[in-house]
Amino acid sequence: MKTRAVILAGGEGSRLGVLTAKRTKPAVPFAGKYRIIDFTLSNCVNSGIFDVMILAQYRPHSLIEHIGAGVPWDLDRNFTGGVSLLTPYKGRGSSDWYLGTADAVQQNFQFIKRGCPDHVLILSGDHIYQMNYQNMIKFHQDVGADITMGSIRVPIDQASRFGILAVDDNHRVVDFVEKPEHPPSNLVNMGVYLFDTKILDRVLWQDSEIDDSAHDFGKNILPRMVAEGVKVFSYPFENYWVDVGTIESYWQAHMDLLKTPPPIDLNDRSWIVHTRTEERPPVWIANGAVVISSLVTDGCRLDKGAYVERSVLSPGVKVKEGAIIRDSIILTDAIIERNAIVEQSVIEKKVIIGEGTRVGSISENIEDRITMVGKSAVVPSGMIVEAGAMIGSDVHSGDYPSQTVHSNDFIQTKRLPYEL
Repeated sequence: MKTRAVILAGGEGSRLGVLTAKRTKPAVPFAGKYRIIDFTLSNCVNSGIFDVMILAQYRPHSLIEHIGAGVPWDLDRNFTGGVSLLTPYKGRGSSDWYLGTADAVQQNFQFIKRGCPDHVLILSGDHIYQMNYQNMIKFHQDVGADITMGSIRVPIDQASRFGILAVDDNHRVVDFVEKPEHPPSNLVNMGVYLFDTKILDRVLWQDSEIDDSAHDFGKNILPRMVAEGVKVFSYPFENYWVDVGTIESYWQAHMDLLKTPPPIDLNDRSWIVHTRTEERPPVWIANGAVVISSLVTDGCRLDKGAYVERSVLSPGVKVKEGAIIRDSIILTDAIIERNAIVEQSVIEKKVIIGEGTRVGSISENIEDRITMVGKSAVVPSGMIVEAGAMIGSDVHSGDYPSQTVHSNDFIQTKRLPYEL
């Protein structure tokens, strides 16, 4: 049986604020050295699936550069699969921007069905989890399913973000509703779908002919198929899984990695998370610097008196003398100057936090309390950026109306057109 994986990686990810101002959601950095899509890609190769197509759309440049020929994932192949990255194109027919997840697959189906795979495994490129898809494929075959969808239980207060399943004693899906305001249960759709190829071909064509359809798997195709009695089964997944589609979930997923033990073991050599690694020197930690319960990536430099606690530092981050970082995520080549304090914040690439500046503060209720600073922004010396504020990409000293950025303020640069 031949399985082809199709990773949906076109998400705009507007709920991730400045993190997706210049990149698609699957290309957002994660856990120091990775990108979000690395977890799904690594699941594929660790499951023995080396035939992978990635469907991109929104700001794909960073993603294309990261994937390249697929060498880090052993996907630089020709005759035995490999990775290919497909973007929307204008043709003589009705091809256009992807209207929904199903439309993205439909527009590329001539490529997806090439070589006649028996199954098509449709995956999201913006989830953090470790899953052996071969177990799901075996389940699919054993129950004689037409479609199998991964499912997991989440806290009920988060369930409205997802599609909700109802299943019988044999795991057959008997009802499906997409993102209800008042979810009837906490069994949710993971966005992991295994289709028999012929079934997928049929349902995509049927959906494409419905004018008022959003052409989306969760909104249209799956509810319709369940209602029509198609053999849709739920594959229960009981390990760690998170959709990092919001600022809060992105921050919390990093904090989860700092727990003892972490829900995902990045040191597990039997399930390596592959990525394109930057060539950086070893970490330098000066005498007198303190690091507690943190991930510190290659190329970082912590000067004497620097203090880092429960935080994730990406490659090349510099923490100067007396600077304090707590409960924060600091992305590549950011500089935290002397005596600055950064708490419960997400600091983008190439940001400079000025001397004596305070960014964010720790709160038990993280809802709307994560502070964000966008790529290449400068926060001048002596500034106060309150919890929950957001500073956009490329902001410099002349863009600030005062020395304090208040909670829920969004500071944008005046020098360049910028839209979040």
